[in-house]
Order: sequence, then C-alpha cells, then structure tokens
Amino acid sequence: MKKFVTLSIVTASSFAFASTASDIRFLKNEITNLKAQIEELQAKNQKTDKKVKRVSKKLNKVKTHDAKDNIKWSADVRTSMDSINYDMADGSERKNSSLFSTRVWLNMAYAPSSNLIFKGQLAYNKAFGADFGNGRGAGFDAFDWVTNETLTGNDIKLRQAYWLYMGDDFLGTGLGWTASVGRRPSTTGFLSSLREDDTPQSPLSHMIDVEFDGASSMLKLEKLTGISGISIKLCAGVGSTNASPRFSGSDYAEDKSILDDTKLMGVIFVPYDNGEYQFKTMAFRAWDLPGYNTLASTKMSTMGDMDGAVASLLVDGLGDDGYLADVKLFASFAWSKTRPNNPNGMLGSLDDESGTSYWFGVQAPLFSGKFGLEYNHGSEYWRSFTYGEDTMSGSKLAVRGDAFEAYYTKELTKGLSFSIRYTNIDYEYTGSNGFFGAYGTPIKIDDIKTAAAAGDATSIEMLPNIIDEAEDIRAYIRYRF
Repeated sequence: MKKFVTLSIVTASSFAFASTASDIRFLKNEITNLKAQIEELQAKNQKTDKKVKRVSKKLNKVKTHDAKDNIKWSADVRTSMDSINYDMADGSERKNSSLFSTRVWLNMAYAPSSNLIFKGQLAYNKAFGADFGNGRGAGFDAFDWVTNETLTGNDIKLRQAYWLYMGDDFLGTGLGWTASVGRRPSTTGFLSSLREDDTPQSPLSHMIDVEFDGASSMLKLEKLTGISGISIKLCAGVGSTNASPRFSGSDYAEDKSILDDTKLMGVIFVPYDNGEYQFKTMAFRAWDLPGYNTLASTKMSTMGDMDGAVASLLVDGLGDDGYLADVKLFASFAWSKTRPNNPNGMLGSLDDESGTSYWFGVQAPLFSGKFGLEYNHGSEYWRSFTYGEDTMSGSKLAVRGDAFEAYYTKELTKGLSFSIRYTNIDYEYTGSNGFFGAYGTPIKIDDIKTAAAAGDATSIEMLPNIIDEAEDIRAYIRYRF
C-alpha cells in the first residue's frame, strides 16, 4: 500500500513539473511579444508627442498674437425706471412718474505686460423713445463734466480712456508707485460706490463726482512707514479748454472772449487702510470756474477759483464673524471755499465764502441682499463738484439743506442684479445744483416765501422756479458680465 501511494505521488509530481515548465515557456513568449508591442507603442507615442509639441508651439504663437492684438471686453447694461417729484416753493408740483432709461457701459482693458494696462469705457445713456440733443434749451446737459451721466441721444461716447503704469521700485527706494494719464475714472468714488454697487473710483465722492481729463501718480508708503495702506496720490486735470475752433483763422489759439481753461490740482492722502478701517482724505484747488454773471446772462464767464477738502472714514465690518462682520458704517466731512475774481463775485458774493457738509451712512445684509441708509447736510455756501452723481433729481451731496436716502440691492443670479432706491432732498437754500455764478447764489427759501406772502413782486416771481423738495424713486435691473 505504501509503495502504491509513493508511486502515485511521484507520478503526479512529474506531470506537474512538466506542465509548469511548459507554462513558463509560454509565458516567456507572451512577455517577449508584449515587450515588442510596448516598444512599438512607445515609438508611436514619441511621434505623437512631437506632433503635440509642434501644435502647442503653434497654439502658443496664436495665443500670444491674440493677446497682443485683442482688447478684453465686458458689458454693463442697466434698465431703470425713475419716479421723480418736485415740490416747488409756490406750492405747485412738477413730476414724472415713469421715466424709463437705459445705460450701457462697454468696458475694455488690455495689458501688454504685468505692470502696464490700458482701460477704456464707452457709454450710452438714453431715455426710452427720446433723443435729447444739444438743442434741448435748458441746463448744462452738454457740459463735458456730465457727458455720460446725462440722458442724451443714441450716440455712444467715450467715458474713460487711460493708461496705468504700476511700478514696484520708485527711484530705487523699493516703494510701489503708479502713474496714469487720460480720461480718468473720476465718478462714483469712495463711499458713493456703496449705494451704486460698484468698485470705488479714484476721488472721494463727497467732493468730486465728475468726468475729468488729466493725470495722477500715487506713491505707496507702507514699506517706509509700516502703516497699513498708507499712500499719497497727486492729481491734476483740465475741466475745459479755451481754444478757437478749427478754420477760425487762428485755429486753437486762446480766445479771450470765452471761458478760461478750467484747471484742477489736488492730493489724495490715505493715512490708514487695512481693509476693515479705511480712512481717506483729499484736498484740491480749482482755477477759473465757470458761471453766469447774472440770472439774465446767456453766456458763461469765468467767476474765480475754489478750494476744497474732505476726510472720509469707512468701517467695513463690526467684528470678525457673524452678521455684524458684513455691516459697513461710514462718516465724511467736507469743506469748500470760493475765491472770486469776477466783478460780480462767486455764488452771489464778492467775498470768499466757506461752506461745509457732513455725510453718514450704513449698509447691512438683508434677505441675501444689501440694505443701506444715508443722510447728508450742507450749509449755506457749500459747493461740491458732484454734478456727475448718478441721480435724476439733482445731486443729493450738493444739497444746501438735508438729504435722506434708503436703498436695497440684491443679486438675482450671476451677473444680474436688482435695486430699488428712495432719495429725498429738502432744500434750505437756493442754488444747490447751480454752477459758480449767479445761479449758485444761496438765498434762504423760507425768507423768499415770507417776502412773497408780504407781497414782494420779485419773490412772488421767483417762487414757481424754486425747488423746495425733491424726491426720486428708482428701480433698476442691471446686467454685468
């Protein structure tokens, strides 16, 4: 029995070893074949890689060519409805309960290098079914400061066009700096940008909100001082140019019978800005400002110069987390002073006159949107450069009196937002939105009413043309991409 078992085991082992040897030879052949196939595939892949590299080089050349030849565009389209109401000093009312308009901004940008950029903006601003041309007959709609903030016709106009250089080593000091020249972004500045749901532009909007052509240069001082966000910016520009027209016989020479060049120079100093606390200041002087000598004048004259200064503080968040972290608070104080050099004076006075204004606001999250409240007050001789403020009922920041505003803005979907805003302007003095001559003269409205009630003929004649209170309710849908 033992012999039989032993024989069986030996026999089975022999067959097993024989089978294993055969399998090994088979596997070796398969491995050899696989190696050959792999080598063949590798050779093909090398050819493919070479083709891919050649195509990539061509694509890179195309991309480089396109980057240098093409401007990047973005669009901002806003359709709005304003309900405007004016209470006149004689008790009458003027209104437009449904003023529909479309505003279009076509933004362009091009950066040939990491430290140089061109930016431009084409604008269209028009009421539904209306074409307000230069022959409109009243106001200063065609004045260059408000070219694109005023309802006009179907023309597309240039709102911004400038280059910006951004350096990181000013004269070997290691300090960052910028320089820019062109039609600069000078509307919807710091603080006004909150209600407009926009990125703030260069100037402080409590004092300046007009289109302007000029230059600026900023020096960043944080590395030098260790103070967060500290910087100083110099700005200069021309608000109007005195030049004879083409083919006038003395093309583009100065014409003493028209307005002098209006010039402005100022400085924006940011003492501190860490993102949460932003404190900014601005001071400037404007030369040769325009206005009408008298209410009966039909031609503007040069009235004089003006100084201005403003200090604004924004607190962006009242904590690190929770609801209050998204609450914004701000306060701003501004001062203006006229320097007349016209025999008729400025703002109805032959003397230098000072004015002040203060402005407070809050913005807080509400129903996945942003709710804001603002209040501002201006004194008797307060004068600002806020003619380009985005409103249909006059600049609230120019008010000699009190203004209150409430708004709510909400993003409906990516790129599409909705906003509703209520603005109330209660005038204490006349001339809030006038220029720098007779139309800017401050007269207390209550005094005119009292004189009219006493039978004064001049006061009675004035009352129907004096706005006592203005209201504007605006709702809009805005697309940005």
